[in-house]
Amino acid sequence: MSDRPTVHIVDDEAAIRRSAGFLLKKSGYRVEAWPSGVEFLKDVRSAAEGCILLDIRMPVMDGLDVQQALIDQGVTMPIVLLTGHADVGIAVRAMKAGAVDFVEKPFDIAVLLDAIEAAFARLDDKERYAASAQEAALVIASLTPRERDVLEGLARGLPNKTIAYDLGISARTVEVHRANLMAKLGVRSFPDALRIAFAAGLGIYPN
Repeated sequence: MSDRPTVHIVDDEAAIRRSAGFLLKKSGYRVEAWPSGVEFLKDVRSAAEGCILLDIRMPVMDGLDVQQALIDQGVTMPIVLLTGHADVGIAVRAMKAGAVDFVEKPFDIAVLLDAIEAAFARLDDKERYAASAQEAALVIASLTPRERDVLEGLARGLPNKTIAYDLGISARTVEVHRANLMAKLGVRSFPDALRIAFAAGLGIYPN
């Protein structure tokens, strides 16, 4: 059993720890659960290598604080964030800081498992992910200038309405550009589009 990959669930909600833990164990993962970022950070040095399923909204230390503390300690385990719909802008910031993916609550098991698998792929193949900037730039080059503007706004964590205002277009037009650019990038999820954007250097200046 010890060779099973480990997922560390860090969430202050016991129900989330139980439900996510059950589903991940059923899918073949070893699970360790932590009720707070503070508790996880106390033991992270002795924790098994794996990936971290990290809630954004927690008392004392939120997910971004925990992520920064892990970076400061040199902990390189890949992070998947659990987030509410209103926290997408925060999740974008976390992805800029190196998080692999984010999953919105209430989570779909298939989406969660895909994110966890991506995290372990990052752990197993760090060199390939580090060398992706050139490929990302080539894909971004296929976008129209307006599609690139929309992707830039998304990579900065801006909502559609703000992007629409900044570009002088309607929110509906932003949605159309967003759908088109995702098709051109060959991705099905927003986090996948963000990974390409960040690899190509988009969204690098503060909001």
